[in-house]
Amino acid sequence: MTAPLLEVRDLVTRYETGGFLRGPRRRVFAVNGVSFDLAPGETLGLVGESGSGKSTVGRTILRLTPATAGSVRFGGTDVLASEGAALRALRCRMQIVFQDPYSSLDPRMSLGRAVAEGLEIHRLVPRAGIEARVARLFEEVGLDPSYMARYPHECSGGQRQRVGIARALAVNPEFLICDEPVSALDVSVQAQVLNLLADLQKARGLAFLFIAHDLAVVRQLAHRIAVMYFGRVVELAPAEAVIQRPRHPYTRALLSAVPVPDPARQRVRIVLSGEPPRPSAPPSGCPFYSRCYHPMKNQRCIDELPPLRRVEESMVACHYAEHSSFPAPGPAAL
Repeated sequence: MTAPLLEVRDLVTRYETGGFLRGPRRRVFAVNGVSFDLAPGETLGLVGESGSGKSTVGRTILRLTPATAGSVRFGGTDVLASEGAALRALRCRMQIVFQDPYSSLDPRMSLGRAVAEGLEIHRLVPRAGIEARVARLFEEVGLDPSYMARYPHECSGGQRQRVGIARALAVNPEFLICDEPVSALDVSVQAQVLNLLADLQKARGLAFLFIAHDLAVVRQLAHRIAVMYFGRVVELAPAEAVIQRPRHPYTRALLSAVPVPDPARQRVRIVLSGEPPRPSAPPSGCPFYSRCYHPMKNQRCIDELPPLRRVEESMVACHYAEHSSFPAPGPAAL
Protein backbone atom coordinates (compact mmCIF):
# COMPACT_ATOMS: atom_id res chain seq x y z
CA MET A 1 0.00 0.00 0.00
CA THR A 2 1.30 3.47 -0.94
CA ALA A 3 2.31 5.62 2.02
CA PRO A 4 0.24 8.80 2.43
CA LEU A 5 1.71 11.98 1.01
CA LEU A 6 -0.12 14.12 3.57
CA GLU A 7 -1.13 13.07 7.08
CA VAL A 8 -3.31 15.39 9.17
CA ARG A 9 -4.03 14.33 12.76
CA ASP A 10 -6.32 16.03 15.30
CA LEU A 11 -5.75 19.46 13.77
CA VAL A 12 -7.05 22.35 15.85
CA THR A 13 -7.14 26.03 14.90
CA ARG A 14 -8.43 28.35 17.60
CA TYR A 15 -8.95 32.09 17.65
CA GLU A 16 -9.27 34.40 20.64
CA THR A 17 -12.07 37.01 20.54
CA GLY A 18 -13.07 39.84 22.83
CA GLY A 19 -10.90 41.36 25.50
CA PHE A 20 -10.39 44.93 26.77
CA LEU A 21 -13.33 47.00 25.40
CA ARG A 22 -14.81 44.17 23.34
CA GLY A 23 -16.21 42.12 26.19
CA PRO A 24 -14.92 38.94 27.84
CA ARG A 25 -12.29 36.89 26.06
CA ARG A 26 -13.68 33.82 24.28
CA ARG A 27 -12.13 30.93 22.40
CA VAL A 28 -13.51 30.16 18.95
CA PHE A 29 -12.57 26.82 17.36
CA ALA A 30 -12.53 27.25 13.58
CA VAL A 31 -11.06 23.74 13.18
CA ASN A 32 -11.56 21.24 15.97
CA GLY A 33 -9.91 17.84 15.66
CA VAL A 34 -9.71 17.22 11.91
CA SER A 35 -7.86 14.11 10.70
CA PHE A 36 -7.35 12.66 7.22
CA ASP A 37 -4.73 11.22 4.86
CA LEU A 38 -4.05 12.07 1.22
CA ALA A 39 -2.26 9.71 -1.15
CA PRO A 40 0.03 10.79 -4.02
CA GLY A 41 -2.05 11.73 -7.07
CA GLU A 42 -5.31 11.64 -5.10
CA THR A 43 -7.99 14.33 -4.86
CA LEU A 44 -9.80 14.78 -1.55
CA GLY A 45 -12.83 17.05 -1.77
CA LEU A 46 -13.50 19.09 1.38
CA VAL A 47 -17.06 20.44 1.43
CA GLY A 48 -19.33 22.30 3.81
CA GLU A 49 -21.29 25.50 4.17
CA SER A 50 -19.64 28.87 4.80
CA GLY A 51 -18.05 29.00 8.23
CA SER A 52 -17.59 25.25 8.53
CA GLY A 53 -13.79 25.63 8.72
CA LYS A 54 -12.81 24.06 5.42
CA SER A 55 -10.69 26.97 4.14
CA THR A 56 -9.03 27.29 7.55
CA VAL A 57 -7.97 23.63 7.29
CA GLY A 58 -6.17 24.36 4.01
CA ARG A 59 -4.51 27.51 5.28
CA THR A 60 -3.41 25.81 8.50
CA ILE A 61 -1.83 22.92 6.59
CA LEU A 62 0.29 25.45 4.68
CA ARG A 63 1.00 27.44 7.87
CA LEU A 64 -0.68 30.53 6.47
CA THR A 65 -2.76 30.30 9.65
CA PRO A 66 -1.09 29.11 12.89
CA ALA A 67 -2.21 25.73 14.23
CA THR A 68 -3.25 25.51 17.88
CA ALA A 69 -2.76 21.73 18.20
CA GLY A 70 -2.43 18.56 16.17
CA SER A 71 0.08 17.47 13.57
CA VAL A 72 0.63 17.77 9.82
CA ARG A 73 3.17 15.55 8.08
CA PHE A 74 4.02 15.89 4.42
CA GLY A 75 6.19 13.21 2.86
CA GLY A 76 7.26 12.20 6.36
CA THR A 77 8.28 15.77 7.32
CA ASP A 78 6.64 17.50 10.28
CA VAL A 79 5.20 20.65 8.66
CA LEU A 80 4.27 22.45 11.88
CA ALA A 81 7.74 21.99 13.38
CA SER A 82 9.73 22.93 10.26
CA GLU A 83 11.69 26.17 10.18
CA GLY A 84 14.22 27.91 7.97
CA ALA A 85 15.54 25.93 5.00
CA ALA A 86 13.29 22.94 5.77
CA LEU A 87 10.17 25.10 5.66
CA ARG A 88 11.36 26.83 2.49
CA ALA A 89 11.75 23.42 0.82
CA LEU A 90 8.23 22.47 1.87
CA ARG A 91 6.87 25.68 0.34
CA CYS A 92 7.97 24.41 -3.07
CA ARG A 93 6.25 21.06 -2.56
CA MET A 94 2.93 22.47 -1.31
CA GLN A 95 1.09 25.31 -3.05
CA ILE A 96 -2.35 26.93 -3.05
CA VAL A 97 -4.77 28.30 -5.65
CA PHE A 98 -6.92 30.98 -4.00
CA GLN A 99 -10.64 31.56 -4.40
CA ASP A 100 -10.58 35.10 -5.81
CA PRO A 101 -8.24 35.30 -8.82
CA TYR A 102 -8.28 39.11 -8.74
CA SER A 103 -7.38 39.84 -5.13
CA SER A 104 -4.73 37.08 -5.12
CA LEU A 105 -2.74 38.91 -7.82
CA ASP A 106 -0.86 42.17 -7.28
CA PRO A 107 -2.55 44.77 -9.56
CA ARG A 108 0.80 46.59 -9.99
CA MET A 109 2.63 43.47 -11.17
CA SER A 110 2.44 42.05 -14.68
CA LEU A 111 1.14 38.50 -14.98
CA GLY A 112 4.50 37.22 -16.16
CA ARG A 113 6.23 38.84 -13.21
CA ALA A 114 3.69 37.29 -10.80
CA VAL A 115 4.42 33.79 -12.12
CA ALA A 116 8.19 34.37 -12.15
CA GLU A 117 8.29 35.52 -8.54
CA GLY A 118 8.36 32.00 -7.07
CA LEU A 119 11.13 30.92 -9.45
CA GLU A 120 13.23 33.88 -8.34
CA ILE A 121 12.61 33.46 -4.61
CA HIS A 122 13.50 29.76 -4.62
CA ARG A 123 16.21 30.14 -7.30
CA LEU A 124 14.89 27.22 -9.30
CA VAL A 125 15.87 28.55 -12.72
CA PRO A 126 18.84 30.67 -13.83
CA ARG A 127 17.81 34.28 -14.32
CA ALA A 128 18.39 34.02 -18.08
CA GLY A 129 15.95 31.13 -18.35
CA ILE A 130 13.08 32.52 -16.28
CA GLU A 131 11.20 34.17 -19.14
CA ALA A 132 11.20 30.98 -21.23
CA ARG A 133 10.08 28.94 -18.21
CA VAL A 134 7.20 31.34 -17.53
CA ALA A 135 6.15 31.22 -21.19
CA ARG A 136 5.93 27.42 -21.01
CA LEU A 137 3.82 27.67 -17.85
CA PHE A 138 1.40 30.03 -19.59
CA GLU A 139 1.06 27.58 -22.46
CA GLU A 140 0.53 24.71 -20.01
CA VAL A 141 -2.49 26.44 -18.47
CA GLY A 142 -3.95 27.42 -21.84
CA LEU A 143 -2.78 31.03 -22.14
CA ASP A 144 -0.79 32.62 -24.94
CA PRO A 145 2.65 33.80 -23.72
CA SER A 146 1.72 37.32 -24.89
CA TYR A 147 -0.41 37.54 -21.72
CA MET A 148 2.82 37.76 -19.71
CA ALA A 149 2.93 41.49 -20.41
CA ARG A 150 -0.65 42.11 -19.27
CA TYR A 151 -1.89 43.18 -15.85
CA PRO A 152 -4.70 41.56 -13.84
CA HIS A 153 -7.32 44.20 -14.75
CA GLU A 154 -6.76 43.45 -18.45
CA CYS A 155 -7.92 39.82 -18.13
CA SER A 156 -11.14 37.96 -17.43
CA GLY A 157 -11.74 36.01 -14.23
CA GLY A 158 -11.01 32.70 -15.91
CA GLN A 159 -7.76 34.00 -17.38
CA ARG A 160 -6.68 35.37 -13.99
CA GLN A 161 -7.39 32.02 -12.35
CA ARG A 162 -5.27 30.26 -14.98
CA VAL A 163 -2.46 32.64 -14.03
CA GLY A 164 -2.99 31.71 -10.38
CA ILE A 165 -2.66 28.05 -11.30
CA ALA A 166 0.49 28.75 -13.35
CA ARG A 167 1.98 30.63 -10.39
CA ALA A 168 1.31 27.65 -8.12
CA LEU A 169 2.84 25.23 -10.64
CA ALA A 170 5.98 27.32 -11.16
CA VAL A 171 7.84 25.73 -8.23
CA ASN A 172 6.94 22.15 -9.30
CA PRO A 173 4.74 21.19 -6.32
CA GLU A 174 3.51 17.70 -5.51
CA PHE A 175 0.40 18.94 -3.71
CA LEU A 176 -2.09 21.73 -4.47
CA ILE A 177 -4.74 23.15 -2.16
CA CYS A 178 -7.52 24.49 -4.38
CA ASP A 179 -9.54 26.83 -2.15
CA GLU A 180 -12.86 27.18 -3.99
CA PRO A 181 -10.99 27.96 -7.22
CA VAL A 182 -14.09 28.13 -9.45
CA SER A 183 -16.72 29.66 -7.14
CA ALA A 184 -16.06 33.20 -8.45
CA LEU A 185 -16.28 32.14 -12.13
CA ASP A 186 -19.12 31.75 -14.63
CA VAL A 187 -20.45 28.22 -15.04
CA SER A 188 -18.96 27.73 -18.51
CA VAL A 189 -15.57 28.95 -17.29
CA GLN A 190 -15.83 26.71 -14.22
CA ALA A 191 -15.95 23.66 -16.48
CA GLN A 192 -12.85 24.82 -18.37
CA VAL A 193 -10.84 25.35 -15.18
CA LEU A 194 -11.96 22.01 -13.73
CA ASN A 195 -10.91 20.23 -16.93
CA LEU A 196 -7.57 22.04 -16.80
CA LEU A 197 -6.98 20.90 -13.20
CA ALA A 198 -7.87 17.31 -14.14
CA ASP A 199 -5.41 17.39 -17.07
CA LEU A 200 -2.67 18.88 -14.91
CA GLN A 201 -3.19 16.25 -12.24
CA LYS A 202 -2.87 13.48 -14.82
CA ALA A 203 0.21 15.01 -16.46
CA ARG A 204 2.06 15.97 -13.27
CA GLY A 205 0.77 13.36 -10.79
CA LEU A 206 -0.46 16.09 -8.44
CA ALA A 207 -2.42 15.50 -5.25
CA PHE A 208 -5.28 17.94 -4.60
CA LEU A 209 -7.15 19.09 -1.53
CA PHE A 210 -10.15 20.57 -3.35
CA ILE A 211 -12.17 22.86 -1.09
CA ALA A 212 -15.70 23.81 -2.19
CA HIS A 213 -19.28 24.17 -1.04
CA ASP A 214 -20.77 22.67 -4.22
CA LEU A 215 -20.92 18.86 -4.23
CA ALA A 216 -21.62 18.81 -7.98
CA VAL A 217 -18.29 20.53 -8.62
CA VAL A 218 -16.38 18.36 -6.14
CA ARG A 219 -17.66 15.13 -7.64
CA GLN A 220 -16.01 15.89 -10.99
CA LEU A 221 -12.51 15.71 -9.49
CA ALA A 222 -12.61 14.02 -6.09
CA HIS A 223 -11.71 10.41 -5.37
CA ARG A 224 -12.90 10.85 -1.79
CA ILE A 225 -15.06 13.50 -0.11
CA ALA A 226 -14.87 14.83 3.44
CA VAL A 227 -17.87 16.79 4.72
CA MET A 228 -17.22 19.42 7.40
CA TYR A 229 -19.63 20.95 9.89
CA PHE A 230 -18.79 23.30 12.75
CA GLY A 231 -15.04 22.72 12.44
CA ARG A 232 -15.25 18.91 12.36
CA VAL A 233 -15.33 16.22 9.66
CA VAL A 234 -18.74 14.55 9.97
CA GLU A 235 -18.43 12.20 6.98
CA LEU A 236 -15.49 10.87 4.97
CA ALA A 237 -15.92 8.29 2.21
CA PRO A 238 -15.26 7.52 -1.46
CA ALA A 239 -16.94 10.14 -3.64
CA GLU A 240 -19.61 7.82 -5.04
CA ALA A 241 -20.50 6.57 -1.55
CA VAL A 242 -21.05 10.14 -0.33
CA ILE A 243 -23.16 11.02 -3.38
CA GLN A 244 -25.21 7.82 -3.64
CA ARG A 245 -25.30 6.58 -0.01
CA PRO A 246 -24.84 9.57 2.33
CA ARG A 247 -24.83 8.55 5.98
CA HIS A 248 -24.84 11.81 7.91
CA PRO A 249 -28.02 13.95 7.99
CA TYR A 250 -26.00 17.06 7.18
CA THR A 251 -24.55 15.41 4.05
CA ARG A 252 -28.07 14.48 2.95
CA ALA A 253 -29.23 18.05 3.43
CA LEU A 254 -26.32 19.34 1.32
CA LEU A 255 -27.13 16.89 -1.46
CA SER A 256 -30.80 17.85 -1.44
CA ALA A 257 -29.82 21.50 -2.03
CA VAL A 258 -28.05 20.74 -5.34
CA PRO A 259 -30.24 22.04 -8.22
CA VAL A 260 -31.72 19.36 -10.47
CA PRO A 261 -31.31 20.33 -14.15
CA ASP A 262 -34.00 17.87 -15.34
CA PRO A 263 -37.60 19.01 -14.61
CA ALA A 264 -38.79 15.40 -14.88
CA ARG A 265 -36.68 14.42 -11.88
CA GLN A 266 -38.08 15.01 -8.43
CA ARG A 267 -36.11 15.52 -5.26
CA VAL A 268 -37.19 15.96 -1.66
CA ARG A 269 -35.65 19.23 -0.45
CA ILE A 270 -34.40 18.99 3.13
CA VAL A 271 -34.77 22.41 4.73
CA LEU A 272 -32.83 22.61 7.98
CA SER A 273 -34.64 24.34 10.82
CA GLY A 274 -33.10 25.71 13.99
CA GLU A 275 -29.89 27.62 14.42
CA PRO A 276 -26.30 26.34 14.40
CA PRO A 277 -24.50 26.57 17.75
CA ARG A 278 -22.39 29.61 18.56
CA PRO A 279 -18.68 29.04 17.83
CA SER A 280 -17.78 30.69 21.15
CA ALA A 281 -20.05 28.28 23.07
CA PRO A 282 -19.80 24.84 21.44
CA PRO A 283 -22.21 22.18 22.72
CA SER A 284 -21.03 19.17 24.70
CA GLY A 285 -22.82 16.76 22.36
CA CYS A 286 -23.44 16.65 18.63
CA PRO A 287 -23.05 20.15 17.12
CA PHE A 288 -25.67 19.31 14.47
CA TYR A 289 -28.36 18.40 17.05
CA SER A 290 -30.21 21.74 16.91
CA ARG A 291 -30.79 21.35 13.15
CA CYS A 292 -30.99 17.56 12.91
CA TYR A 293 -34.08 15.82 11.50
CA HIS A 294 -32.92 12.23 12.22
CA PRO A 295 -35.90 10.17 13.53
CA MET A 296 -33.81 8.68 16.36
CA LYS A 297 -32.14 11.79 17.78
CA ASN A 298 -32.41 11.84 21.56
CA GLN A 299 -30.72 12.84 24.81
CA ARG A 300 -27.58 10.92 23.88
CA CYS A 301 -27.05 13.34 20.98
CA ILE A 302 -27.22 16.27 23.40
CA ASP A 303 -24.82 14.79 25.94
CA GLU A 304 -22.30 12.81 23.87
CA LEU A 305 -20.15 14.03 20.98
CA PRO A 306 -20.35 11.37 18.24
CA PRO A 307 -16.91 10.08 17.20
CA LEU A 308 -15.93 9.62 13.57
CA ARG A 309 -16.44 5.87 13.16
CA ARG A 310 -16.69 3.38 10.32
CA VAL A 311 -20.09 2.47 8.90
CA GLU A 312 -19.53 0.15 5.92
CA GLU A 313 -17.38 2.14 3.43
CA SER A 314 -17.86 5.49 5.21
CA MET A 315 -16.49 7.22 8.28
CA VAL A 316 -19.41 9.02 9.96
CA ALA A 317 -19.81 11.16 13.08
CA CYS A 318 -23.41 10.21 13.90
CA HIS A 319 -24.68 7.94 16.69
CA TYR A 320 -27.42 6.51 14.47
CA ALA A 321 -25.91 6.47 10.98
CA GLU A 322 -26.90 2.82 10.47
CA HIS A 323 -30.62 3.43 11.00
CA SER A 324 -32.36 2.05 7.91
CA SER A 325 -35.50 4.22 8.11
CA PHE A 326 -33.45 7.41 7.80
CA PRO A 327 -35.25 9.44 5.05
CA ALA A 328 -33.26 9.87 1.84
CA PRO A 329 -33.22 13.17 -0.09
CA GLY A 330 -34.59 11.62 -3.28
CA PRO A 331 -33.09 10.58 -6.66
CA ALA A 332 -29.46 11.59 -7.09
CA ALA A 333 -29.03 14.38 -9.61
CA LEU A 334 -25.26 14.68 -9.58
